[in-house]
Formats: sequence, structure tokens, C-alpha cells
Amino acid sequence: MELRVVELFAGVGGFRIGLEDYPKAKDSVYNVVWSNQWEPSTKKQHASLVYENRWPKANHCNRNIEEVIENDFELIPNHDLLVGGFPCQDYSVATSLKNSKGLRGKKGVLWWSIEAILRKKEAKAPKYLMLENVDRLLKSPVKQRGRDFAIMLSSLNALGYAVEWRVINAAEYGMPQRRRRVFILAYHRSTQLWKRLESESKTDWITSSGIIAQSFPVIADYVKPTIGTIDSDIQKVSDEFNIKGGTSPFENSGVMMDGQYWTIKTTSNYSGERTVMEDVLVETKKVPKEFFISQEDFSKEKGWEYLKGSKRIERTNSQGHKYVYSEGGMVFPDALDAPSRTIITGEGGSAPSRFKHVILKDDHYRRLMPIELERLNMFPDNHTKLDGISDQKRAFFMGNALVVGIVKRLGATLSENIKKSIDAESTSILANEHLENNL
Repeated sequence: MELRVVELFAGVGGFRIGLEDYPKAKDSVYNVVWSNQWEPSTKKQHASLVYENRWPKANHCNRNIEEVIENDFELIPNHDLLVGGFPCQDYSVATSLKNSKGLRGKKGVLWWSIEAILRKKEAKAPKYLMLENVDRLLKSPVKQRGRDFAIMLSSLNALGYAVEWRVINAAEYGMPQRRRRVFILAYHRSTQLWKRLESESKTDWITSSGIIAQSFPVIADYVKPTIGTIDSDIQKVSDEFNIKGGTSPFENSGVMMDGQYWTIKTTSNYSGERTVMEDVLVETKKVPKEFFISQEDFSKEKGWEYLKGSKRIERTNSQGHKYVYSEGGMVFPDALDAPSRTIITGEGGSAPSRFKHVILKDDHYRRLMPIELERLNMFPDNHTKLDGISDQKRAFFMGNALVVGIVKRLGATLSENIKKSIDAESTSILANEHLENNL
């Protein structure tokens, strides 16, 4: 069995590593037949250069995906699984929720690139989808919480897909980073997985029998899910969904089929091995001197100690109004016996920062190296190392990346279930043929 994969918004290839290298390359059923990475804000396409270096013979496209779809759609080969961490800048916690533009934002509209591929492929559309985004997607924008996700569900429903989703914190399943992301799997109505979901209890699917639940066990916080409907008119969803405001109807786990959704709050149920910060660290003697923090940078005015600490500052706004800005202290240095905090895109560089990781190891304060950031995302060592790519840019890649271990588990479970469906279908066909031959 081979599953052909198209990887969109590929970055430095996190999905590809998770799928093709699980559990090792020769055993994987996944084959990435086309990938696309384009960063409109930079002249030099750094992420694409890393991708091409890692997979020099890949069928990789470094062009604006919207232009490819519009002008050269034939470049996108037929495939079984479409994957991608579609751009999340409009939903990111780096932007206050009231300023979030969601699907109507400049980069958020790239969701429609996914929708266009599925729609234009028609009968040859992929049978399966695996998508990733920040968990804020489930509750944006602020004036119509949940609308953006509802538009996605309505779109996928119109194209014949059933959907399941879960917000997964990698650290809650033994991985070395506290990184919360929503993962979305979708199954076309022509698949056995769609038929299975149709026949099963939706609560059971969310909590035990679904692909995500098999990969990442949970406990339901309550027995009955919230049930609702998504209008088939996407424009109506955009204009009217949750127009009266209030909280988003979408919990951290759920499924959608035929325009109806079931959603429930769940918590992780994991008791296996765990990886912590100390497990990924390079020996102190091998750390270049530029990663160590001098006493001057540590304690100077607005240095590391100040930025990491709690503070109350009197400020005056542009209208002359005085107010007190306050913030609590950060854990400083970062704990070595626990998973790391979420890596952010500004992790690189030597300038003091409130949000960069700082560790104390062998009596030395220091920042994290790119190879350690790669390990926190479970990438291969030095995956992003390439002439002309700075350490700061490598850190930026990891701030944008996903935790590969999550994709590995989801990919393994998905392929196992597809294979079982194929085997069961083959057995049924053989049994029917045998019966007909004996009539």
C-alpha cells in the first residue's frame, strides 16, 4: 500500500519527516509526490532552500500556491493525502484577539488554496486530509467566536468530507515541548473511514475509536457532547455564525459529518515515558561561546533578569492618560526537568528577551542552540543547518514548525486503519465471490 502525499505550506518539511520517516523510511507507506513552500515577505526563500537541501530530488515547488492553482494547476499531481500547516499569522497569540483578522486576513485567505485544490480535483480529490493550526482557530474572530472554523467545516462538508479535530499539547503525551496546536483530519465520503464514522457513536469516536483518539488517548470531561449544525451556505456562515457573540461552540475535541458537529472537552490520558528539556541539551563543553550570557547582559538595565522578572511601570498613552502596566515574572531560568515552553519565532539572536528560553547548566546561563530547538520539535539534528542560513533564521523555522512526533503518531494510526479497511474490503469481496461461485 502506498499513500501519495501533497505537502502545502511545507516550511522546512515537518509533515514530510513525520510521515515518510515513520518508523523508518523503508517502512513508511507515505510518499510525498509534491510539496510547496513560498514566503511572500522575503526575497530569499530560506525555508524552501532548507527543504530542497534535505530532499534534493523532491518534486518541490517554490512558487506562490495561489498563482499555481490559478495558472498551472496541472503541476499539482493527484494524491491520496493532503497535509499542511496553513499560515496561522492571523490567529497567532502574537496578535491580540481583537486585532485578529481570521480567514479574512491577508494570509488567512490561503485556507482557500486548500479548498480550491479539493474542489478543482473533483473526482480525483484526495481521500484524506491532515491539517494543523494554532488552537485559537477554534475561537476566532472575537466578534463571532468560532466563525472561522465553522467556515472551514462548511467548506469541507460541501466537498464531501467528514472531519475530526483535537487540540493537542505535545508535552501531555511525553514530548519535550509544551506546544498546543489543533490537528484536523478529514475523510472523504468515498472512504471506509467515512462509513465507519457514519455508523459509530460520535462520542465514542471522539474519545476512543477515532484516529486521533487511538493516537492520543483522552478522558472526556463530561458525558454528552454539544451538538450543533453548520449551515451549507458558506456566505451565511461568514455573515451570521455566532453573530450574537459569546463563547465559541467548539471544544478542544470534536467531529463533523453531513453538516452536524459533535464537540466535547477532553483531557489527555497518558502515562508513558516523557522527555524533558535536559534530555535534548548539548554538552556544555560543546556549546559555542556566543550562546552563553555574560554577567553584564544578565543584570544590566533592561537585561535578561529585568525582562524575565515581574514589574509595574507607570505609562502615559498618546492621549496623555496615565496608567500602570504590570506583568508577572517568568520562570527563570527555564526548568530542565520539565518540557520546554513553546518555541516562538523570535527565539534566535543574542539580544535579551522576556520570551526566549534561558537555561542554567553547569553554573552557566545560556540560550538554546538551533540543534536543541530542533530536538524540542523532534526534528533530526541539524536538519536546518545550511550555508547562508543564520542561527537566528534556524530558530525562526522552529518557531513556525510543528512537533514532528504528533504527525508520526497520527500518520501511523491513519495508515494502519486504512490498511485494515482495505483488507476488510478485500476479504468481503473474496467472500462474496466464493459465495457466488458456490451458488
